[in-house]
Amino acid sequence: AMKLYRQSVPVLGTSPISIDRAENRNKFSAMLDQLGIDQPAWMELTSLEEVKGFVEKVGYPVLVRPSYVLSGAAMNVCYDDEELENFLKMAAEVSKEYPVVVSQFLENTKEIEFDAVAQNGEVVEYAISEHVEFAGVHSGDATLVFPAQKIYFATARRIKKISRQIAKELNISGPFNIQFLARNNEVKVIECNLRASRSFPFVSKVLKRNFIETATRIMLDAPYTKPDKSAFDIDWIGIKASQFSFARLHKADPVLGVDMSSTGEVGCIGDDFNEALLSAMIAVGNSIPKKNILVSSGAAKSKVDLLEPCRMLDAKGYTIYGTHGTAKFLNDNGIKATAVCWPDEEGDLNIMDMFSNHAFELVVNIPKDHSKRELTNGYKIRRAAIDHNIPLITNARLASAFIDAFCNMNVEDIQIKSWQEYK
Repeated sequence: AMKLYRQSVPVLGTSPISIDRAENRNKFSAMLDQLGIDQPAWMELTSLEEVKGFVEKVGYPVLVRPSYVLSGAAMNVCYDDEELENFLKMAAEVSKEYPVVVSQFLENTKEIEFDAVAQNGEVVEYAISEHVEFAGVHSGDATLVFPAQKIYFATARRIKKISRQIAKELNISGPFNIQFLARNNEVKVIECNLRASRSFPFVSKVLKRNFIETATRIMLDAPYTKPDKSAFDIDWIGIKASQFSFARLHKADPVLGVDMSSTGEVGCIGDDFNEALLSAMIAVGNSIPKKNILVSSGAAKSKVDLLEPCRMLDAKGYTIYGTHGTAKFLNDNGIKATAVCWPDEEGDLNIMDMFSNHAFELVVNIPKDHSKRELTNGYKIRRAAIDHNIPLITNARLASAFIDAFCNMNVEDIQIKSWQEYK
């Protein structure tokens, strides 16, 4: 775009100068500072010593990424010095011209998407959606909920205010997408893309407002209709679930991270959250378990997160199997769970034998840490689920939402409604 601009080729929509200001991390960051908008701490990298100094200040985990990459390619979260050094070697080879950026990685933080269309820096229409998973899962892999259900009213207002400031400063004409982090009531900006995002068609379908048509008309200086305020007030919910093809990717570890792994997505609409979520989860190939569920709930935090969902399963008469730590934790908290042996343990209920006998109908496996044993065993469990065609969930928040949905709603109660019927 910049080369065309320098040759005086007319570029429709937002100016290439603004695109560069949004894509170039230094320029974008300086702009946010000047506007008084918060962002996660970051720095550009020229030597390992500098990075280590930065990590001492902000602490692990940190996110390492080269500039100008799409869909999180070559981007990684590092939890310790060893991982950091390995990834820096990889990243240094990715982009000689642009240095690597290291930023603070915020855990247990909501990620919120702002999709909008602007004209001459004024926002014309917008959509605020949220990820079910905490930040750290690529937005192409995350389960997206629109309209956002679980953010404070004040957070939504701050997001609108910040987005308007950015649209004005970059004088945006056409589509744009801003990704936000929100924890408690603090809002930070991750990045701003001056283009349509993958959530554009989804929010357009749910809102029944064609964002791309509006954006195209604005870019061509053609007449368009502005939505009235009530257009954003809808009585239904859309959920976008991601489709993965791990079954066809022989030996790939089916675990999600900042790189994008999904190969497609399905958007479903329902009258409430549970209905939309169940429809979407079934649409991407998950089935609702009838009896047996395997839970391997990872670190202490995800064990606690999954406690109430497991209580629901227990109350509903499901048989819960768990790896030793999980089974002990559940039993200690009054939830009946049967312990099974890890793949590398001898014993009656060996998890791999049970997979071969199709003993489970849903596997929840939350990766715990990066120790060798944990990785090998966790990988074997996740891979076995995929190879035996058993629904697998590797994120505690998505697992909680899914369990909550199928425990509180029967599949038979999902309405068969056409898109036109939601009005």
